Amino acid sequence: MKEQDSTLVNEDIDLSLKLFVVLSKAQKVIMDRSVKDMKRHGLSPSEFAILELLYHKGKFPLQQIGDKILVTSGSITYNIDKLEKKELLRRISCPSDRRVTYAEITERGTELFNDIFPEHAEVVKASMNGLTAEEKKLAIGLIKKLGTAAQKQS
Repeated sequence: MKEQDSTLVNEDIDLSLKLFVVLSKAQKVIMDRSVKDMKRHGLSPSEFAILELLYHKGKFPLQQIGDKILVTSGSITYNIDKLEKKELLRRISCPSDRRVTYAEITERGTELFNDIFPEHAEVVKASMNGLTAEEKKLAIGLIKKLGTAAQKQS
């Protein structure tokens, strides 16, 4: 390998490591603020994510929730049980397929989310205020591209 090629490879490694650190730190700060807001409303991040999914998508098969919000199936069952005890969601059996059970947000859950989601969206927006709308669009595209390429290597 030529010295110039070696320099370019080392520079790319250095940039890749720097990008990894910067993305990780930004994600941690933004998630910490978001989680603090979720906990302020008495919900864990997993509970909040489940309710948010049901709030925006309607009833949803329990078996598919984990893939949608990136939580393990064991954790989903635990969190569904907790949310059901809080009367924020209910399980509904599928009449045409006994293997399928849906989760559905209750009226109480909807009322809670009507109150807390706009505030939560503002917390997230405030965390993103470091970028203009155009920069946010660019960042979304670049981060998606990065994630897609990384996923293909798995």
